[in-house]
Amino acid sequence: MDDHSHRAARGPAPAPGVTSRAGVLGTALAAVLAFSLSSGSWQWFSTYLGLTLLAVVLSSTRPPSRATDTGDGYARSLAAYTLVIGLCVALALAPAMQRWSWLFPMPGTRRDCPRLGDYARLQAQASLGDLAARDGAALAAAQGEQAGHAVADCLSATTTLWLPVYALAAALLAALAVRLLDRGGRRGPSRSVEG
Repeated sequence: MDDHSHRAARGPAPAPGVTSRAGVLGTALAAVLAFSLSSGSWQWFSTYLGLTLLAVVLSSTRPPSRATDTGDGYARSLAAYTLVIGLCVALALAPAMQRWSWLFPMPGTRRDCPRLGDYARLQAQASLGDLAARDGAALAAAQGEQAGHAVADCLSATTTLWLPVYALAAALLAALAVRLLDRGGRRGPSRSVEG
């Protein structure tokens, strides 16, 4: 059998871009799964997941190009590619946004969380009743733990509320970068031919 018959037996080769689109879709589903499974405070493992998914997208898929996709196909490919990048970036940033106010400077969004911590301290003391007077160290530990959970849950909920804004901003920056790289790539060969 010659080489042509081997190709015919295996079936047609996938169309260009199909495997990269499948990679983007798989990554998007994995990121959505990670978001849906997250509960409570954002943990640093989320950063690892986001960076891993981002590495998979950037290493296994090529950004869309006007040379291969035209019209609506290019716009859809660009939107899918950059929205997945935005999702991965948001997933990676979520724990830092929850913990660092300079990275998440939305005015007034973090102000009420310490008050919830104070309320949790009072609840811990009330739940112990007369036992609270017997062991001050145990009371302080219980209050600290309850307050920490309450503040972390409040900051997590606030972060999750604003996370789509950060994801969209990252997607728009990625789209701008892809467009600039695509234009630069198309201009490069024409200059060398003219020169």
